[in-house]
Amino acid sequence: MNVRDLLHAADRLSTWTGKVFAWLICALMLVVCVEVFKRYILNAPTAWVFDLDAMLYGTLFMMCGAYTLAQDGHVRGDFLYGSMRPRTQAALDLVLYFLFFIPGILALMYAGYHFAGDSWRIGEHSTVTAEGPPVYYFKSIIPIAGVLVMLQGIAEIVRCVMCIRAGEWPSREEDVEEVDVDKLKEMVHVKDEDIAALDKYLTAHDAKAGAQS
Repeated sequence: MNVRDLLHAADRLSTWTGKVFAWLICALMLVVCVEVFKRYILNAPTAWVFDLDAMLYGTLFMMCGAYTLAQDGHVRGDFLYGSMRPRTQAALDLVLYFLFFIPGILALMYAGYHFAGDSWRIGEHSTVTAEGPPVYYFKSIIPIAGVLVMLQGIAEIVRCVMCIRAGEWPSREEDVEEVDVDKLKEMVHVKDEDIAALDKYLTAHDAKAGAQS
């Protein structure tokens, strides 16, 4: 097994985890729809449903973090970053990983472990009502998500080192991606000249219609 295989293995683990927990959005939608029906049709609202919504969304958010990192989908201010050469991008990423990413994720894992442990010890439940849902399952997600993000982060650090050495980014496991304008034009075989001609025609048509009115 070479380094690229290990990187792709980390990508597959993060992608699989993200896809599995992405189904929580369906559970969240179902809970919201049922609660809307109960609240406004049956006039029987559930006091702790907002806590349940927050836990479902929080679990989705945390457990998809490694997947987003594996797909290079996290938001970044790339006004300058996008114009840099791959080696410069990799060097900048490497510095930021060691300065911010690793300390931050280690703190998340450490604090999350203790939060989850304390929650399990006291059998913590939501305090909105006496029958509020348990919270310890949700808090257990914090260190688990931290471990997954850290594993993917290590893979990204290795990618940075490989890019600095080779001058280009190594491949990654691809999943769905947003279609940008250039790709969309390529897919439908539309040329810039065609768009310019269409704009010219529409402008002339609008001018003619305005003159007639």
